[in-house]
Amino acid sequence: MELSSRVQYALLALLELASHHPKDSPLTVSEITASQEIPERYLDQILAVLRRASIVQSLRGAKGGYLLAKEPWQITLLEVFSTLEGSRSGQTQKVSESVTIEKTAVLEIWQEARQASFAVLGKYTLQDLCEQRDLRKQTNPMYYI
Repeated sequence: MELSSRVQYALLALLELASHHPKDSPLTVSEITASQEIPERYLDQILAVLRRASIVQSLRGAKGGYLLAKEPWQITLLEVFSTLEGSRSGQTQKVSESVTIEKTAVLEIWQEARQASFAVLGKYTLQDLCEQRDLRKQTNPMYYI
């Protein structure tokens, strides 16, 4: 299983929104892209998908932007992954007409690996990512000369 740029950008944007979550101040797409170096047009598309899935909410107007629709501890990485990858996330490989014992063995192990990865993604939340980020910031201070 591979982390697509779409999921990676979504998680970066959600981390940015989670950083501002207690303040309830919406962030604009340009603010998120400036701090996370995400292509703006691509982020627009990603946030639209996340909005339809009720992971984020959007506010219109001069002081509009995006907010988390749920608490960070309520958003699992599996939810984000499944929302963005859709049917591809649970897709099994099509078995050709000539099913062999070898093909069956390979597909069974691949299915087990996919289920294990989904279990890990379901175990972690956006809050866990925020805590890991904050821990890394504390252990890697930046020094300016």
